[in-house]
Amino acid sequence: MQTPSTPQPETFVTDSARVFCDGDEAGVGNGHPRVWLQIGENGVAECGYCDRRFVLAGGPADARGLR
Repeated sequence: MQTPSTPQPETFVTDSARVFCDGDEAGVGNGHPRVWLQIGENGVAECGYCDRRFVLAGGPADARGLR
């Protein structure tokens, strides 16, 4: 029996270590309350509401190889 795969969280690469998430993908107010996140030493912050990931550009979690 094959189980359906869980979609990967949406990931954003940012130049700022402090970001906000409101889950409002289309900018029409359908998201969640705005929360501020601090990207830590691991280079990643995750939203507790919608699981979006924020990756610091050039940080240890930046998979684009721009370091």
